Amino acid sequence: MPALLMLFAVMLTAALGVWQYQRAQMRLTRQAQIEQAEHAPVLALGAQTYALGDVANRRVRVTGRFLQNRVVYLDNRPRNELPGFYVVMALQTAPDHVVLVNRGWLPRDLRDRTSIMPYATPAGDVTIEGLAQPDPSRAFELGKGGSAPGLAIRQNLDVADYARETALPLQPFVIMQTNDTGDHLLRDWPAPASGADRNYGYMAQWAGMSLMLALLGLRLAYRRGRRLTTVPDNFKRA
Repeated sequence: MPALLMLFAVMLTAALGVWQYQRAQMRLTRQAQIEQAEHAPVLALGAQTYALGDVANRRVRVTGRFLQNRVVYLDNRPRNELPGFYVVMALQTAPDHVVLVNRGWLPRDLRDRTSIMPYATPAGDVTIEGLAQPDPSRAFELGKGGSAPGLAIRQNLDVADYARETALPLQPFVIMQTNDTGDHLLRDWPAPASGADRNYGYMAQWAGMSLMLALLGLRLAYRRGRRLTTVPDNFKRA
C-alpha cells in the first residue's frame, strides 16, 4: 500500500509539472499573438461598433472630440516611484459611438490627493492613435468601494459598467493613446509580461518534488528488499 501511495504521489507531482509547462507554452503563444497584432498595420476605426476580439491589441486610429465631462482618474498608478493618475476620457467619434481613451499619466498633487493637476485637452476634433485593450489599466483592489459609480477618482474602471453608469454608447475596449496631442501627459506604457517565467518556476518545483519522491521511493524499496533477503539468510544459519 505505501508503495502505491508513493507511486501516485510521483505521478501526480510529475503531471502538475507537465501542466505548468503547458500553461507556460500557452502564455508564450498568447504573447506572440499579441506582438503580432501590435505590429499589424494601423486599423482606422469607422462609425461602427467593433467586437473586442476584432481589435484587441491592435494599433488603431480614430478621430473625434473629447467629452471633458466624462473623465475618470485612475488612482495608485505610480511612475518612477512618483504617485499619479491615468487620465481616462471619453472620445465621441460619431453621434452614436464613443470610445474610452487612456490619455496618459498625470502626477498627483502631493499636498492634496483629490486635487487634479492641470493638463490640456483639445477642444475640437483630434486624431488618436494607440493600442486597443480590454481595460485602461487594472490595479489590485479589495472590494469595489474605490471604483464606485460617480467617483471622479477611482481605483479601476470597467468599460461595461461605465457604459451603464453614463448611458454612453461605448465601444467594448479602451485605446491606450500613443501619439502626442500636446497635452503633456506621459504615455510610456509598460510592455505586458507573458507570465511564462512564473509557470516555469512552478514547473521546476513540481519536477523537483517528483524526483525527490521517486528517489525516496527507490530508497525505501531497496531497504525493504534488503530486509526481505536478510531474514531467510538468518533463518538458514539458525
